[in-house]
Amino acid sequence: MRLVVIESLTIISVILAFWLSAEAQDLTRELRITSGGTVEIVNKYGRVAARAKPAVGEKPAGTKLTASSAKAVSASEIKVSDGAASTVITVEPADKRKRIDLVLVLPERLNIKVETMAGAVDIGGNFASVEATTDTGTITTDVPTDDLTYHFLWTESKPRYVADFDIAKVKEKAAGRFEIKGRYVEVKSQKSRVSEPGEPSVAGTGSAIPIEDQKSKTEDQKPKTVSLTFTTARGIVLLNVLPNEVMSDLRERPLTEAARAIIRSGDSLLMEAIRRASPKYFGDYARTLPPIKMEPTFSPKTSLSDSPAAPVKTALVRVSDLKNRSIAGLEAKDFEITEGGTVREILKVEQSTAPFNLVLLLDVSGSVENYVNFIRKAARNFVNTVGKNDRVSIVIFNDDVKVISKFTTDKGKLSQSLDTFDAGGATAYYDALAYTVSDTLRPLKGDRTAIVILTDGDDNRSFLAFDSLVGSIQESGALIYPLYVPSALIAEGAANADIDPVRRKYISLTLKATGEGDKLARVSGGVYYQIEEIAQIQQAYEDIVLQLRSAYNITYRSDPTQLTGNGVTPRLKIKSKKENTFVTVNSVVASLQK
Repeated sequence: MRLVVIESLTIISVILAFWLSAEAQDLTRELRITSGGTVEIVNKYGRVAARAKPAVGEKPAGTKLTASSAKAVSASEIKVSDGAASTVITVEPADKRKRIDLVLVLPERLNIKVETMAGAVDIGGNFASVEATTDTGTITTDVPTDDLTYHFLWTESKPRYVADFDIAKVKEKAAGRFEIKGRYVEVKSQKSRVSEPGEPSVAGTGSAIPIEDQKSKTEDQKPKTVSLTFTTARGIVLLNVLPNEVMSDLRERPLTEAARAIIRSGDSLLMEAIRRASPKYFGDYARTLPPIKMEPTFSPKTSLSDSPAAPVKTALVRVSDLKNRSIAGLEAKDFEITEGGTVREILKVEQSTAPFNLVLLLDVSGSVENYVNFIRKAARNFVNTVGKNDRVSIVIFNDDVKVISKFTTDKGKLSQSLDTFDAGGATAYYDALAYTVSDTLRPLKGDRTAIVILTDGDDNRSFLAFDSLVGSIQESGALIYPLYVPSALIAEGAANADIDPVRRKYISLTLKATGEGDKLARVSGGVYYQIEEIAQIQQAYEDIVLQLRSAYNITYRSDPTQLTGNGVTPRLKIKSKKENTFVTVNSVVASLQK
């Protein structure tokens, strides 16, 4: 269901984790390199990461090379040629099948030249110039943008790139090559793209900088230019963008309904991710909309300091354990409530019976095209499992999203809606989840909401990357319950076949999907279900309903006379006395009880 794009991307933390593993045997050596010189690195058998380290006062930055491999790296495999103005580092492994990765810490304002084959190139810091040549390796940068010139060339494929700001347009050259060339200047928080000579200037986040203004600067005021020259056959270029923030499909393409709805929502985090993925179409669509009221970026909620001033209040809370599972059966003696440090009397604790607003998010992409009846049956089982007062909406997704049922308690209508779709197409899972959070659930913000997802967890078509979702999901307050089912298991379930236990261990999810599913549940307060047997789907539904019902209404006596100077009641804290448990306060309202 997915492209191999994301798997080809690398991030320095992952590289370091690999290099520092127990099996890795590193070779470290100091280098004699000073600012202004040139360092050339040739490593056709692994990755190269280079970081510019600024000098401390008058003391020059230290320089170091670390070579790592699953097997011991010998000094003869890393050849270093020191010259008066240049240093050449060449990796020549004794066994051509041996991968050796390099990490270099270098002084600032060096000129860097890197050559790899499939190995990634990761450059960070204030270098004077960077030249990188790869075959299929990803080139990632994190460089200053005060004054940046760039020249990117793809020799055997159409460009695949993501930039943190607007850059020049792609130009097709002779012999099937593609080029992006231009200059970008950032001054006083104003960001601009300065096009190549002869091309009209195009404004970025700020306004373009007039040439005469640039010339009027003194030498001391002029920012030091960073020059990037990248040549790759079929690689990916990430210009000041982390690999984990990159969507799975790097082609710029027209916006889907999900992407347009995300833009209309005003969620600044998600909107920026869409803009980065498809700047042209984003701009074209945004210009057709009235001024958007931007949502604030995510920041954790630390307290319910705005609870109402009343003599008696009722708090809706959820208590969970270390695995984020809800805890039932608690009584008044199991809680402690304080306001401004003063202990409050708990009048009663009751199990909450308030209904939920539930979204069932169904994957109907090409991987389940032949098993659509199985998906319908699984969805109907969920509808029949939820409470009679719970409001359910059903959203399906493949390469776009569609709401087949708005919120309703009518299980008959919900069941009928499941006959209105067919399966097929690519998988824009992240977009669908963002759409659900920013569009479907936005009018219900503050209510009890949850999203139940039935998918295999893989994505190959979204505008958004997974990491773009996390802040908006936390801010939404919706509990997320991902049910990740391997596609092969869906096929077996559709055929009503018993799976041989030996074969079952080969029917699994990707490690990426598993990690993301677990993270979705953790950041939202839900539970992740990795389905390994068909029967576990219904068990998960029943457990989700149990989790949703494990909430408490705690009624306690307050003191409305203890208002702060701005009329706000003192900070509320509700604790569980059970060991290794945590309380989440959903809402606090004035109670009619005296």
